[in-house]
Amino acid sequence: MQYLIQLLISGLAIGAIYGLIAMGFAVIYKSTGLVNFAQGEMTMIVAYVAWTISTTISGNVVVVAFGAIVAAVLLGLVIERVVMRPMLGEPVFSTVMVTIGLAVILRSSINFIWDAYPHALDLGVGRDVVRIGSIGVRTGQIAVIATLLLLLAGIWAFFRYSKFGVAMRAVAADDRTALLMGISAPRVHGFAWAASSAIAGIAGVFFAMSYDLSPAMFQLGLKAFPATILGGLDAVLGSGLGGLLIGITENLAGGYVSSGMKEVAGFLMIIIVLMIRPFGIFGERDIERV
Repeated sequence: MQYLIQLLISGLAIGAIYGLIAMGFAVIYKSTGLVNFAQGEMTMIVAYVAWTISTTISGNVVVVAFGAIVAAVLLGLVIERVVMRPMLGEPVFSTVMVTIGLAVILRSSINFIWDAYPHALDLGVGRDVVRIGSIGVRTGQIAVIATLLLLLAGIWAFFRYSKFGVAMRAVAADDRTALLMGISAPRVHGFAWAASSAIAGIAGVFFAMSYDLSPAMFQLGLKAFPATILGGLDAVLGSGLGGLLIGITENLAGGYVSSGMKEVAGFLMIIIVLMIRPFGIFGERDIERV
């Protein structure tokens, strides 16, 4: 029983990281109708920025987190303004291919700017163990799960109740009609990319606090994308919860079946779910497939 609980806790923790990245996918899609295949690479870049801040400026967790989030927002704004805005009005397939090219560029920049060696982000927090009976839980695991739940509640309320959140949904549905209503699509897209990048940055910092940094970190995006599909591309809440489900499923499969099964468990789950609900657990039926 203790082993099962430990697997569930660690599954929730890594699932929360998947969920944060998946939320970034969903925010972009819900606001622009676009799937950003560079989300994992953006997470990796921000994690490396956090490590750089910790080794050159300050190892204080508040300073590192603030600097990483600011860098993430700037990265999102630059990508939207320089790369994505010129693609407005272009076919969806062309725009998606641009994000794939962007992913390759960001991935290659790691070796160019930093190096290919693993690095540890040691901020003095996150790896401490709290004992709950005979179960050990890292403070970083508790923090990332709590952060995911808070962001889920905040973003859900933002899209549902705020005027700007409704405007973002309107632009994704029909940007030309939204323009006639006085909604600026470029402004909405810029905000969406900045918010998505910031969420990715938070995920990157949490991952870096618990695991070593390496150029292979981009694979987080590959693990998080099934969570977005599972929850629904247009469902921010569903994407976050999908991340938790993927994390738990992977850990249980790895703990009770095999390490190889752990790598494919999440993908098997989305195949089963999509056979029943092609638009995801929380998604709407009118999702455009890309």
